[in-house]
Amino acid sequence: MARPRRLPAWAYRLIGIVGRSRFVTRLHPVVYRLTGGRGPIGRVLGLQMVVLTTTGRRSGQPRDAPLFTLRDGSTFLLIGTHGGEETLPDWVANLRVTPDATVQVARESLAVRAREPQPGGVEYRALWMRAVAEYPGYAEYRARRSTDPPIVVLEPR
Repeated sequence: MARPRRLPAWAYRLIGIVGRSRFVTRLHPVVYRLTGGRGPIGRVLGLQMVVLTTTGRRSGQPRDAPLFTLRDGSTFLLIGTHGGEETLPDWVANLRVTPDATVQVARESLAVRAREPQPGGVEYRALWMRAVAEYPGYAEYRARRSTDPPIVVLEPR
């Protein structure tokens, strides 16, 4: 796979802001499901998009999050950078309470269980290097944070 072209820092900031906006986080899952993840809604900046459905940690209700993913067979890799913000993404906090979730890929909905590699560990570093190689924006988001972002591995259940 060809290495993605690196964008200017302001472009990654803009992508992070747009991606976290309430408008996008509410509309994207609806459009994704209607289109079956086809077209530009299914692939952004060379990365596959998915809709992760978690169980709300306080409400107990289903919560959808449109996310970039890196896929390795039946395993999905998600990076919780929250666009460079210090706050933990809700979907990560939800998975820490209830690790069972579903991931919508195109028209297929898959049951998954989440786990987090230990920051600083060998697995974490290898996954981080892969993520940055496929989407350089992750490095930009990490540079704006004081801590390493969570990496979430979704495995079939």
